[in-house]
Amino acid sequence: MSGNDEENGALFPDRVGDRLRAARQKAGLDLSDIAARTRVPLRHLTAIESGDYSALPSSTYSIGFVRAYARAIGEDEAALAQDLREELGTATPLERSQPVGLEEVEARAVPPMRWVWIALLVAVIIGGGYALIRNFKAMPTESAVPESVSEDAGEAAPEGGNTAAAPAAVSPKGSVLLTAKDAVWLRIYDANDKVLFEKEMARGETFAVPAEANNPMIRTGRADLISVTVDGKEVAPLGPPERTIKNVGISSAALSARVPEPAAATPATSAASPSAASGAAAAAQSQVQP
Repeated sequence: MSGNDEENGALFPDRVGDRLRAARQKAGLDLSDIAARTRVPLRHLTAIESGDYSALPSSTYSIGFVRAYARAIGEDEAALAQDLREELGTATPLERSQPVGLEEVEARAVPPMRWVWIALLVAVIIGGGYALIRNFKAMPTESAVPESVSEDAGEAAPEGGNTAAAPAAVSPKGSVLLTAKDAVWLRIYDANDKVLFEKEMARGETFAVPAEANNPMIRTGRADLISVTVDGKEVAPLGPPERTIKNVGISSAALSARVPEPAAATPATSAASPSAASGAAAAAQSQVQP
């Protein structure tokens, strides 16, 4: 090389793109080979070799692509990146100390993570709302429940298509009410000797015998001080006055079956009065006189 060529090379050094193209050709590589190694688009590599950096997104991308290009062909990527900064007029102390690589360029092209999380959150909210709406629509309404179904369902219908309903259990008829005519002690118990009520009732106090009780019975020493009604109708006394009674049934069925005590019979007149007898004798004498 002549002295003029060396002087011109020092004053006007080859551009980064020319140096990269020369190194590539020396290595016997095509531009497509560099694109495959660096994953840099072929059009961007062509722009670098031609020095047309305006075709690249920014100077940061340009520097990153040049470093990748240099690394692919075994050139000094740091020196070429620095020369490119000088060539573009963007060299700063910070850029000289912290060169930008292709990895950083690719990272900047990736959306920030906060946008990824926001997108995921929106998708979850939309999916949850859609599932909630579907479940709400699938819920049966109250009108879908047959009105004929009772809370206390009876036995299931027998197989074979017989839909005749089984006879319903007949609930005891009549409400039994005990009313104290005066202060009186009594005990109410059932067939299992379970005490249902036991105390000294005050005058006018009442007790309603539970309709569901199992054969309720009474024990008391003053049955005459207890008024018993079935559906508001008074029934016969439970026992004679001032005599203790026990095991006397006081269910509505037992009381309804009680027979009222017969009233005391009025003694028949055994003899006629003296005046009636004398009158009858006088009549007889008048009938036989001539």
